[in-house]
Amino acid sequence: MIPSMRSLTAEEYVEAFKSFLDHSTEHQCMDEFNKEQMPNIVAGLCHCTSHKAEHSSLLLGDFLAGVVAGEQDLKMIRILQAVHPGVSIDNEIVEPNPQHVAAFKELVNQAPDLQNVSFIWHQLTSLEYEQQVKEKGTHKKFDFIHMIQMLYRVEDIPNTIKFFHSCLDHHGKLLIIILSDSSGWASLWKKHRDCLPATDSGHYITCSGITEVLRRLGVEHRVYEFPSGWDITECFVEGDAVGGRMMDFLTGTKNFLGTAPPALRRRLQEALCQPECSSTRDGRVIFSNNLSMIVADS
Repeated sequence: MIPSMRSLTAEEYVEAFKSFLDHSTEHQCMDEFNKEQMPNIVAGLCHCTSHKAEHSSLLLGDFLAGVVAGEQDLKMIRILQAVHPGVSIDNEIVEPNPQHVAAFKELVNQAPDLQNVSFIWHQLTSLEYEQQVKEKGTHKKFDFIHMIQMLYRVEDIPNTIKFFHSCLDHHGKLLIIILSDSSGWASLWKKHRDCLPATDSGHYITCSGITEVLRRLGVEHRVYEFPSGWDITECFVEGDAVGGRMMDFLTGTKNFLGTAPPALRRRLQEALCQPECSSTRDGRVIFSNNLSMIVADS
């Protein structure tokens, strides 16, 4: 008897996500953004005058919601340290997945160069954090908030953006990293959504959906587009364990290739090969994972 299809657990998601990172240029894409744009973006964050610099601080909010385990956060912190030397950084992390929280803490413990940086950890979803803030009446203001690949899983995207934008201090910046409208994901979700199993409860949203929310809120913003690819060749190799984990990540389903009806499996694999989703390079199938970095002003 073929087992029924079901969503990934938090632990299974971490394993599938690692397979995605190992075969994609997602983090390299973010590194390019950090190198080319981040120094200018954070240059105006410190609202304190230079003669008070030794006492000044930057408040950062990191809202990850199950996407990364701290690597990009620490890179951004080091950019802030380089742009604002001597300024202390108070960093608050919101992340519901305990494995990601533990991995992030371990990275911090292994980073002796993080002088004058403090961390407060919230093992919560973004909605739980918002509710906690409102219940306590402690609406802390942040100089910089980033939301890396996390808005797919929040319950109410417009209200989530509105709340966290309200958490920005004067001259603060909100960075949202989301899939680009030019990505294969955008095409897959738009044209082949019926191929995706109902077990994946995430929002199918890309850059244009976020910028529309910001426009309705009257928030000034800029969009930076960066190319990224994901080698999904093994998704088409029968019985390949890596390919299986990739398909699990893509569909949000445990053992998709082993539990999905054959017709659904074939339709999804055919959709993935379409030119609007993927390209072929040296015999490898490269899925477009292009990212949009949206920077919103306070």
